Amino acid sequence: MTAHAPVGVGLIGAGNISDQYLTNLTAFPDVRMVVVGDLDTARAQTQAQQYGVGEWGTAERVLAHPDVDIVVNLTVPAAHAEVSSAAIAAGKHVWSEKPLAIDRPSARALLDAADAAGLRVGTAPDTVLGPGLQTARRAIARGDIGTPLSAQTVMQYAGPDLWHPDPEFLFAEGAGPLFDMGPYYLTALVSLFGSITRVSAVGSTGRAHRTIRTGARAGTDFAVSVPTHIAALASFEGGAVSQSTFSFDTPLTRTGIVEITGTEGTLVLPDPNTFAGDVRITRVPLPGSDPAWETVTPVGVASGRGLGVLDMARAIRTGKPHIATGELGCHVLDAMIAIEEAATSGETVHVTSKLDEIPLVPEDRDPYGATL
Repeated sequence: MTAHAPVGVGLIGAGNISDQYLTNLTAFPDVRMVVVGDLDTARAQTQAQQYGVGEWGTAERVLAHPDVDIVVNLTVPAAHAEVSSAAIAAGKHVWSEKPLAIDRPSARALLDAADAAGLRVGTAPDTVLGPGLQTARRAIARGDIGTPLSAQTVMQYAGPDLWHPDPEFLFAEGAGPLFDMGPYYLTALVSLFGSITRVSAVGSTGRAHRTIRTGARAGTDFAVSVPTHIAALASFEGGAVSQSTFSFDTPLTRTGIVEITGTEGTLVLPDPNTFAGDVRITRVPLPGSDPAWETVTPVGVASGRGLGVLDMARAIRTGKPHIATGELGCHVLDAMIAIEEAATSGETVHVTSKLDEIPLVPEDRDPYGATL
């Protein structure tokens, strides 16, 4: 890695989500897409050529490439820890799609190996670096809603078997609505409230089998091995509490709901699966009046997936901490596993991991302006 040159990035996993990453990672001036890898090398070639990436091949080619500084791991959840650990062993920094791993020991071992090697781990979701959540964090810090007390989040719809051509992995261990979509909502809450300290939950599986509805394999049945509906309560170190619904079992679609209530008002955030959107505040109306809404002035430049990779690349060059760290991903994983354990046991589960305060993104940071 040469000073002032873009940081080299290799991507492993050329599935659906790779389009969003490649769109942005080929547009940010501080990173350079070097190579795309996949078990299906033809798919890697297609994605590489579509986005103007000069090389493609197997995951091993990405790991061995001398120009790759950061490996972006977009494999299925069950392979995240294995692929990320291989990247660390190859001397590469790692950015992993969520979840960081599917069990606590694998996640901890990955972070310990990275620390021992002097390498960095970052993890999705990087939506928390976008103007939506960053504007909300600043509003709470200013006292716009008083002291934050509670949160409500909702993510429910009929499930990804409706739209994904190969959805089995989304109903396997390490996925389901909790592990697939929970990271967006729980990472947002942790960014706003601090570490989760304990959880309670109930869960269910609506159907033992699902049917693929789209693509070449439409009509194919597959087994479901995880809860497809979770209702969770969480307590946070600062005293706030939350209630969350994560469901693939309802025809009524309600997603992107994040409401933070304080002593002086309620703050409504944009969908945490997006990077931007209106942040609005409402307060108790006067008798006989309708609720009034105030839109908070947004802070930051809107971008998309890959923003966390860019933040990590810039941090590597400057020697500063990056924001969406492996420790953040490990804590959110710890909390999700605790929620699953609580749903199974019917008991409250304490979350033992703890985070330092997560830094804000500087207001003037521009992902499209070269800094290196």
